[in-house]
Amino acid sequence: MKKRIFYHDTDCGGVVYYANYLKYTEEARTEYFEEKGVFIKEWADKGVLFVVAHQEIDYRLPAVYGDILEVRTHVAKISAVKIETAHEIRNQDDKLICEVKIIMVCVDKDIKPRAIPGEIAATLKEA
Repeated sequence: MKKRIFYHDTDCGGVVYYANYLKYTEEARTEYFEEKGVFIKEWADKGVLFVVAHQEIDYRLPAVYGDILEVRTHVAKISAVKIETAHEIRNQDDKLICEVKIIMVCVDKDIKPRAIPGEIAATLKEA
């Protein structure tokens, strides 16, 4: 996913505010899933939800106003109830800005862990 950095993405020093990278990975993960045919909104309407249980982020270089970032996303691991995604965010010069690992847990409408539906697991394993 490409992401242009606007002024509102930055702090007073013109550097991307650190928490915004997590928003970018959320957007990229949603696009990645949809490209694979997994529409999170449709599953949520059926009572199958995903919640973030863990995040790790390693910052390498700052991104700044005017940059065009690329968020590269893939599924690193999948288990009965968890999906781990890995993300690299790079700038227009292909320099690594940060690396992000996110673990999501599949839950029901009462936020109780549940098995990932086979259709989702099979689709993401193929990716």
